[in-house]
Amino acid sequence: MILPKFPTGSDEHEAPQMRVDVREMACPFTWVKTRVALDAIAVGEKIEVLLMAGEPLENIPRTAEEEGHEVAACFPFPEAGKDVWRLLLVKGREQAEAGLLP
Repeated sequence: MILPKFPTGSDEHEAPQMRVDVREMACPFTWVKTRVALDAIAVGEKIEVLLMAGEPLENIPRTAEEEGHEVAACFPFPEAGKDVWRLLLVKGREQAEAGLLP
């Protein structure tokens, strides 16, 4: 389980370029939808991911960091429902630059 990162500066409150809601999805589809959203934005831009506690909360931030993206914030988001978390991801390098594509 990851430890929550609570927003500390104003940059976490800037509007993300896209919101991804994976609350009704199961892994690995939660990451697939998140990855598609990351592919649609430019390096340095943010997406907001609404996800449930448990497996998605463990896997999405870990996988995002493994692929070179930054977890800018991760905190409970009860306004969106019970056990809902809000994750802000900043797109890192392009996947071809990360060495994940031939």
